[in-house]
Amino acid sequence: MGSDPIALPGIEAIVAGRCGDIELVAVYTQPDRPRGRGKKVVPNEIKTWALEHGLPVCQPEKMGKVERLEIEAMQVDSILVMAYGHLLSQKLIDTPRLGIWNLHTSLLPKYRGASPIQCAVASGDSETGVSLMKLVLEMDAGPVLDVERVCIGEEDTALDVEARLAAACAPLLEKGLPLVHAEKAKVVEQDASQVSFVRKLVKEDGELDFKAPASVLARRINGLFPWPATRARLGDVSIKLGLAVAEAQSFAGEPGTVIGVEAGGLRIACGAGSLLLKKLQRPGGKMLDAADFARGFELPKNAMFESREMSELVTSQRVKG
Repeated sequence: MGSDPIALPGIEAIVAGRCGDIELVAVYTQPDRPRGRGKKVVPNEIKTWALEHGLPVCQPEKMGKVERLEIEAMQVDSILVMAYGHLLSQKLIDTPRLGIWNLHTSLLPKYRGASPIQCAVASGDSETGVSLMKLVLEMDAGPVLDVERVCIGEEDTALDVEARLAAACAPLLEKGLPLVHAEKAKVVEQDASQVSFVRKLVKEDGELDFKAPASVLARRINGLFPWPATRARLGDVSIKLGLAVAEAQSFAGEPGTVIGVEAGGLRIACGAGSLLLKKLQRPGGKMLDAADFARGFELPKNAMFESREMSELVTSQRVKG
């Protein structure tokens, strides 16, 4: 059960036989939705891949009693879930003999919820990973069988880290699924004292307050790319930011002031240190390196990015969304 291409490396490993003698009998994914600028109704990547491999595809609008009875009739031993987008009932969780197993893109119990990749980068973590956990009714609270760790570099965006996490699913399943199906899986309960939660991100999370330290701003810019992406107003123009680096050197000027264009990027004064914006995009344009952006965009004299309040992304309490 999955609706995002991040799940593809894992199910490819199953079909290729790298996870033992396990047969994939059906794929559940979200119904076809309008996508792109033209809002054309198209299948997602999971459905496309499954059909290309001759697998039955089911696309229910919700997982109700009818769907549960269909799954029960299949007599499946286990279900694997990753980025599916539907809530699963306790009755469905209890249906497969060996349980439902979930791939979650954080080192649980850290970052339970909808945006663990973005929040790991935005929080300045040096590593994250994928957890293979047994599904329970409470969100991302099940016991963990195993994890696969990946590093986060200074200039990694959420998009970069997501690609590594997708690839990490394959070796994690190659180790874990044979244990599940041999009934030798030994899981570890999550440490409740270490739990943190992240919610579904919205466009408003892309606001930036340049009075914050440059290190906080750089992580936020990189962590929220490509969605929801950070934006900052320069006069009447909203500039989308794609990559940034923090530097310790501070410069005179109010936070948000454009110090100048350098070989490495557009330097901005911050509350502490300075920010080097390496990729920017003006409305209707493409994401460009700072030098190319500056050649096609005339910076006003005494240009200063507007500061706005930044929202909290991580909490110790469960939040909606």
